[in-house]
Amino acid sequence: MFQYYGKLIHHEEVNPNHMLMVVEAPKIANKAAMGQFVEVRVSDSYEPLLRRPISIHDTDKKQGTISLLYQVKGRGTKLLSEKRPGMNIDLLGPLGRGFTLPADSLQKLLIVGGGIGVAPLLLLSKEAKGQAFNSTMILGYNTKEQILRLDEFEKYSSNLQITTMDGSFGEKGLVTIPLERELTAGNYGMIYACGPEAMLESVAALANKYDVPCQVSMESLMGCGVGACLGCSCKTNVEGKEIYQRVCVEGPVFNSREVVWANV
Repeated sequence: MFQYYGKLIHHEEVNPNHMLMVVEAPKIANKAAMGQFVEVRVSDSYEPLLRRPISIHDTDKKQGTISLLYQVKGRGTKLLSEKRPGMNIDLLGPLGRGFTLPADSLQKLLIVGGGIGVAPLLLLSKEAKGQAFNSTMILGYNTKEQILRLDEFEKYSSNLQITTMDGSFGEKGLVTIPLERELTAGNYGMIYACGPEAMLESVAALANKYDVPCQVSMESLMGCGVGACLGCSCKTNVEGKEIYQRVCVEGPVFNSREVVWANV
């Protein structure tokens, strides 16, 4: 983990209320693993006091940069969205436990995301393709206007499917519809998911039904991001024992079978 003052290289709105930020941070870029996050200080003052946790969307080790894809939905992210190229960004990271790929690259992967939860899945799909995995990706949104970085996701997926709740793009409905269709038809070795809690619980239920291992990236309000405050604790069941684990340290990625979904 590093505290790093990175130079903001690029910052743009990719669709309404969603920003893509590229920061020069070579130490973090070289260390970051798929599914990890950084804590970003959004203001030079003490208001707001807490940093904001943002998933690492992509890395470029040669250029020494990390990309952050985030939604503007509160005062902190609004302040962050106002930063301009050339400014320094105070980062803490990389943090948390990320995704792991199967040992056998012949196993087929299913990658499922919803809304801004798609953010950490680009680096996952990029790494999977780099290791010769065949991956099907299913991304869900409410409307066509909310679709994020479609061209980039298409680069790294063998089979990209999009769903929208209003049917304005791709298949109409929830991601669980094409997900179950794929699980019925294909022999998949692992499911990866990130998105709203209700979506994750549904994906986990289908993973259990079809007996496919599943890794889920959990979202939580984080006070510190380093495990000290315990504010992001998640109830899990590990080897028959119920324990609380910190999303910022033991997560954000968990085995879906270990999460006690009734308490999420």
